[in-house]
Amino acid sequence: MKKFLIILVFGSQFIIAENERLNHVPNIKLKMINGEKIQLYDFFNEGPLLVDFWATWCAPCKKEMIHLDKFHRTYTDRGFNVLTINQDTPRSLSKVKSYVRSKKFTFHVAIDPNQQISKKLNAVLLPTTILVNREGKVLWRHQGYILGDEVEMEEQILHALKSDSLSVPLSVQDSLSVTPSTE
Repeated sequence: MKKFLIILVFGSQFIIAENERLNHVPNIKLKMINGEKIQLYDFFNEGPLLVDFWATWCAPCKKEMIHLDKFHRTYTDRGFNVLTINQDTPRSLSKVKSYVRSKKFTFHVAIDPNQQISKKLNAVLLPTTILVNREGKVLWRHQGYILGDEVEMEEQILHALKSDSLSVPLSVQDSLSVTPSTE
């Protein structure tokens, strides 16, 4: 019985530690589409971050990206950012820059041609979308995209912005009033 209790205690501590690891994103070095190298946590200085894994061959990813860009444009002045991480293979990376440029997307784009970052963030399916607060805590995770998912995504973004503004001094909060996009 004692052995069982000891195993139970140590096992539960391992489960709690593993759960904590999955609920926080590590500070990963990113290679941006323009060649710049940046740490993931650098984005947290401004506020919540939506991380999205995608590929040029993924039709649902492309449909979702229209909404991601809209959210980035709408809420960036409130400290919110969108970071997309492309999963194309090294052979097809040339398509990424031209695709992003042709669509005039304004969000941040990193590349992960060997899927090292997606493995660390447990992004198995494309698209995988992860909403993270400024402390690196995962607030929401979603895999796949079907028409209508953008509604829940925007609700989650608004909730993250509202929670984030609670840690901002009251004098600044008035300028951070959050209302849903009507576009």
